Amino acid sequence: MTIEGRRETPNTAKRAAVQAAVLQATEELLAEGNSYADLGIEKIANRAGISRTAFYFYFADKGELLQRLTEEINALLFEQANVWFSGAGDPREELHTALANIAALYREHAVLMRVIVEVATYEERVATFWRSTLGRFVDASERRILEEQEAGRAAPENARATAFALTWMTERTLYQDLVQDGPIPPADLVDALTGIWLRGVYGAGGA
Repeated sequence: MTIEGRRETPNTAKRAAVQAAVLQATEELLAEGNSYADLGIEKIANRAGISRTAFYFYFADKGELLQRLTEEINALLFEQANVWFSGAGDPREELHTALANIAALYREHAVLMRVIVEVATYEERVATFWRSTLGRFVDASERRILEEQEAGRAAPENARATAFALTWMTERTLYQDLVQDGPIPPADLVDALTGIWLRGVYGAGGA
């Protein structure tokens, strides 16, 4: 059978369905006010409709579960960031669109984003994974900045350092917006981030 004609086997389909149910159950339980530290495997398994033993068939532990949740969210975030990473239109519009959509995803998955960042402060495995995940955004930003420099549109600054600073600035800003009382209006925050990115990449005059 050719690759094109190959179909997902029932076992593979079941595995994907169970994993999706566990991920959804975990995010729901966190949103309901359960802390990550106190959220037990049995509670997650019960919400997902599987046994505790079955949970360990699909996930090694809660750390792996959190990594999988992080991968799911970051795939969505990267898809939006790619509006600018791979864009060929007006940089101002692309950056604003990308940042607006990323900020919306942070708000939509606020509880999970807070857990990821907070657990990364005391679990080295999660911290390493999170830094690696953000590194993908740094790499993509650096590539776009280098392309813009080669085209004569970007300021002749250190592309790697600029990409690193802007990426982590955005991550910290969006996280702090989630945890503070009286958050800044979303539109204002996106406009501010867009302006910083434009000045950081394209110089004082922006794009």
